[in-house]
Amino acid sequence: MSEPALADQECEACTTEDDPLEPDEYADYRAEIRDDVWTVIDDHHLEGTYAFADFRDALEFTYEVGELAEAEWHHPDIELEWGEVTIEMWTHKIDGLRKTDFVMAARMDRIYDDYEPDEDA
Repeated sequence: MSEPALADQECEACTTEDDPLEPDEYADYRAEIRDDVWTVIDDHHLEGTYAFADFRDALEFTYEVGELAEAEWHHPDIELEWGEVTIEMWTHKIDGLRKTDFVMAARMDRIYDDYEPDEDA
């Protein structure tokens, strides 16, 4: 039986005893998030930039990401501007990446599906 999609997996809390993931440990997770949005920076954090057709969609997306962050108690840094939302995320408790960061990114990608501008419009 295969594992559920990353966005459907649990966000598991870590402890200060846990180590950040190494690149070979997060490679499979990285493959399940949008490569046109997310970049791993210095093997330390995820940075993603989502494009929007207008400010309202960017604002509504930001609100939904905020609700997700509160529900999971895993809070990214979010920058909102006209037509763009940039997100930085890592597990602060261990100052690095854990599976939960990738689960959150996958869930944000899923939220974005409702807002992604139509290329044909």
